[in-house]
Parts: sequence; structure tokens; C-alpha cells
Amino acid sequence: MTQQLHLAVALDGAGWHPAAWREDDARPTELLRAPYWADLVREAEAGLLDLVTIEDSLAIQTESYSGYDDRTDRVRGRLDAVLIAARVAPLTRYVGLVPTVVATHTEPFHVSKAIATLDHVSGGRAGVRVQASGRAHENRLVGRRELPGTDDLLDEVADHVEVQRRLWDSWEDGAEIRDVATGRFIDRERLHYADFEGRWFSVRGPSITPRPPQGQPLVVVLAHEVRPVRIAARAADVVLVTPHSGEDARSEVERVREVEAAVGRAEPLLVLGELLVVLGDTEAEAADRLARLDERAGGPLSSDAEVFVGTATSLADLLQARAEAGLAGFRLRPATLPGDLRRITRDLVPELQRRSAFRTSYDGGGLRERLGLARPDNRYAPTGARR
Repeated sequence: MTQQLHLAVALDGAGWHPAAWREDDARPTELLRAPYWADLVREAEAGLLDLVTIEDSLAIQTESYSGYDDRTDRVRGRLDAVLIAARVAPLTRYVGLVPTVVATHTEPFHVSKAIATLDHVSGGRAGVRVQASGRAHENRLVGRRELPGTDDLLDEVADHVEVQRRLWDSWEDGAEIRDVATGRFIDRERLHYADFEGRWFSVRGPSITPRPPQGQPLVVVLAHEVRPVRIAARAADVVLVTPHSGEDARSEVERVREVEAAVGRAEPLLVLGELLVVLGDTEAEAADRLARLDERAGGPLSSDAEVFVGTATSLADLLQARAEAGLAGFRLRPATLPGDLRRITRDLVPELQRRSAFRTSYDGGGLRERLGLARPDNRYAPTGARR
């Protein structure tokens, strides 16, 4: 039986190639306008994709890890990812919306209510991709503390997610009574304190936002090595990995399963592979596109993820081969927007459908349900009241 793949796309500015904004179909004057992002997400939904992620950071983009570069030929400046997701949610019906949040410099209480709100306004399609930031220049923008070491940063991410999860559960299902006749809007017995005390956060709660429709919105972590995999195993629902070959993919999945066992995780993580894609009608056209983009950028494309250059058909071959290593699906990074996104939705998706490897319609339900993830019980509800 052919494996049904999960597909996500990662949206970032004009695309993941630094010269993407100079393409003929790019819309560089619209990057800071809501209609641009609405069009991208609606295109993803037209392609029946599982979800979109939206990149974010707290510093202006730079290609230098240690500080700002002085380049003026790159996209600089961005909108807030959570606010983008909230803006496009009412304009879509099915596709999942997963903005990025930098846990290092944000308060989990604020993030939890923002993502809970997104889940409510989207009808159960919200998630959050949490990441740490170890960049000194980004830390200086906030300026509240000395920057912790890598292990501490990752532990802080795990605590950040734990606080969010406790706050999402701090309202039981059905806590809002809304009974006009008796004058009772909420059942106070169904609201609970989070009471989190840790090294990084002290949060009593409860949240100001009722429990999200999914119970727990999707939590996503990108993991390049074993330490963030441990955080994903402790805190996430989905882990993104960056294999550069089929053997790498198998090794990445095995490592995730080993770490899950080591931390005592009961439910397995959904493992998605990352690929940055440059697509064309022919292999030669795709190669020419990349060469043109690289020439405009002044150097070859560099990425933590493998760069795929080719046709939708050859990409479908690769995805199916990688899936045999245990990947549940893929998050694709379009080199250019909207160009490569359209090639994903209009060329790759139909090719996978012809192979019975991708859905032909949305079946309704929330994001967790679509990904095969159960709606979690509320940790504070009496056993008999859980569902």
C-alpha cells in the first residue's frame, strides 16, 4: 500500500533563496502587506497541504551568525509571524497555520494566549514552531540578561512549552457555560492554576483564553542534532529533521526513536524531513533557474537543509524514497515565492496524487486530526470528565 505523505511549506519573505525577491513574479513591494501572505496561504490550501509554517526572528535578517551584515541586496525586515497567521486565518478553512516564536526572548503566558486565540479563530488549525536564539546581537535587542549557554537555552525552550501546555489546559472543556437564564457565564470549578515554578519561569495562571479547540495546538521543533531532538521528545508533537540522503533520513528517524525511548515518551513524534526546492519543467530549466539566482546573489545557495533542483516528478520520486526511511512527510522550503510554491501545489501535488501518495481533498477536522494526532486529555480535569 502506498504511503500517504504529509506536506508542509515554510514561508519566508520572498523565498528561501537570497535573490528570490528579484524574480519576475516576485512581489517585493508587498512583503509587508497582508494580501501577499493571504495569497501564499490560500495557494497552499488550494494544493491541499497539511500546514504552512511562517518564519520569524526578533532581529533583522543577517547572514552572519555573530552580528549584522552590511548587505543591501537582500530582503530585510519582516512582519510578526503570529499576527500574519491570525490575519489569514479567517480567509482560509483547512490548511494548518504554524507561526514561529523565539522562546528565548518571549513570555510563555503571552505566547500561549496568542496561539490559543489563533486556534479559536482558525477553528482548530493552529500550531507554534518554537525555537531558541543564541545570537548575541539578538539578545542585545532585548537586553534583559546574559545569554545562557546552548543547553540552558534548549532547557528553557522545554519549560516555555510546558508553561504553554499547562495554560492551554487551565480551562477545562466546557468551562464556559454561557447560561443567560441563570446568569452564569463560566464554571469557576473548571478553571485551574498552572502553578509552574522552574528555573526560567514562575507562572501561576490560569490563562485568560478558554481551552483551544484542539485541546493542545501543535508544537513543532526543528532539530539539527541530538540536543534539540531531546527537547522535541520532551515538548513537541512534530520534529523537523534535515537529512541529506536516504541513509541520513533513516539515521535521523532512528535517533528520534532512541531519544524518545530514553526520555520515556509514550506517543511517537511525527518526523518530517526538510528540503529546499528549486523546481522547473525540466531538469535543465531548474538548474538554469538556480544558476540565475546564484549569479544575482553573488554566490552559491547555502542551506542547512538539502537543496533539491529538478522537476516535480523527480521530487516526487525522492520524497517517496525518503519516506521509506520512516519519514511521515516533508516540510518544503520554496526557493522563490510565489514561483516554487505554485510548482509544489500545481505540479508536485498532482504528481503525488497520481501515485496515490497524497490526499485528493480535505476531510475536515482540525490540524491534529489531519496529522493523525489525538486530542489530548486535559491534565486538570477529573478522570470522568476527560475526553
